[in-house]
Amino acid sequence: MNRRRFLMTTAGAALTAALLPATAFANGMVDYSPGLIQKHLAAGKTVFVDYAASWCSTCARQERVISALRQANPAYDQTMVFVRVDWDAYGGHEVTTSRKIPRRSTLLVLKGDQELGRIVAGTSEQQIKALLDTGLQAGS
Repeated sequence: MNRRRFLMTTAGAALTAALLPATAFANGMVDYSPGLIQKHLAAGKTVFVDYAASWCSTCARQERVISALRQANPAYDQTMVFVRVDWDAYGGHEVTTSRKIPRRSTLLVLKGDQELGRIVAGTSEQQIKALLDTGLQAGS
């Protein structure tokens, strides 16, 4: 492969990755928009909320664990709505401040007007599975 083709291919791949929508990055999570969480809660659904940033390594680890657990147990997707809140866009927004979210890499499970569980910066599979199981029980 000549150098020009290599550089063009590499630049094209980098540009494609940069232009992918956040939903593709979020691994099956719905990107937050104002009112989305409240709409699902009002409909009686259990909502798993992931406050994350694309540059956050803790968030990336959490995402890998959540994705693996969801693949291993499809019941999570059948009983919960998964919403990703972009910390850079909504860190100072009401969706964050009203729930006193201290930082990105915070995970919540919500049902009705109650918070059923929370993890702040935790990445252990056991801890995240326990939070997902809390949502599973609430959604059943």
